[in-house]
Amino acid sequence: MTVNKVPLGSRMTVTRVEEFLRNPPAGFSVEVLLSGGYRVHSDPERNLVLIDDFDSCRGRIVFQKSLGRKVKMHNLWEYTSTRKSLLSKRIYLLVSACEENCSVTNKKAANEARVLQQYVVSIDGSDPLIKWQMERGLDWTISSVAGESYRVDIDSTELLESWAAKNLITDQLMKVRPVWRDASFTLKYYSDALFDFPHWFGLSKRKFKLRQT
Repeated sequence: MTVNKVPLGSRMTVTRVEEFLRNPPAGFSVEVLLSGGYRVHSDPERNLVLIDDFDSCRGRIVFQKSLGRKVKMHNLWEYTSTRKSLLSKRIYLLVSACEENCSVTNKKAANEARVLQQYVVSIDGSDPLIKWQMERGLDWTISSVAGESYRVDIDSTELLESWAAKNLITDQLMKVRPVWRDASFTLKYYSDALFDFPHWFGLSKRKFKLRQT
């Protein structure tokens, strides 16, 4: 599988992990470790990195100052700070393109499917359309959970599918249609409510999608 690195304007860019390490974007630097692997440094004033440490054929890759794919918040200040970052910075995720039989409705199959390629995805949180969708989704989440603890998944799958339709080139285009894994990130808010029954029973889970149009 090969790929043309063509961004969706400045709204989103998709870069192979190898290329990202070889030629990091503005605000990033890459340190090659003597023990093997890489440590990636980033400017937290410009970038919001939501990437967990992971292993690759080049060794373990660690993103310094990354909040990880699941961001935990325990008070209003942390929520406000996270929200401000989401709406003003470039958001970085690690996603995997898998074989088509990697069903998004079957977690076990998704985890076991062959990964065709890993990418670092950058989404501009300050882009007017992305910002509007993010604000609307976060506001809807808060209004629907009535103050208790909650988790919300923010899914970029449709953005990636729009990008792939224009930029992903395969040798057997009709036979290989990648399905995206780990295309979302999660915000978890923990309230100080004494009896947080909706959260305990899994009733405060929410999800919204980011779209190209």
